Amino acid sequence: MGYWDLEEGRDCVGKTWITTKLGTALGLVGSAYHIVAFQPDSALQAVQRATAGTVTMASLGAIFGMATCLSAQARDAPDDPLNYFIGGCASGVFLGARSHSAMTGFGACMGLGTVAMFTKVGKMEGWNIFSPPKM
Repeated sequence: MGYWDLEEGRDCVGKTWITTKLGTALGLVGSAYHIVAFQPDSALQAVQRATAGTVTMASLGAIFGMATCLSAQARDAPDDPLNYFIGGCASGVFLGARSHSAMTGFGACMGLGTVAMFTKVGKMEGWNIFSPPKM
């Protein structure tokens, strides 16, 4: 069962679990690339970098999943793209807090919120960005 298979505004724990797993996987892959590109001085430093990147991405996924679902419940508007903007913005604010920068938080809030909102709009309207080749 995937993220889009679950009903919007219901089963917040299930949706949050899926987004957390996705964030964790992306964090592991990103951390692996970062460790290869910027060689650490020791194995301990490599583990610290991998942990920091993975935990940050997992947190972003968890925050997005929970904020989106709770927003849908609180607003009683489960299919509203604004819920996704709120979830993306909450994740962006976390990035700003993590980096101790209000400008980073604001930019990430607007960027992640907009991407999340357009992802939901595209899903609702059947946009097809990556379609199979036409024969």
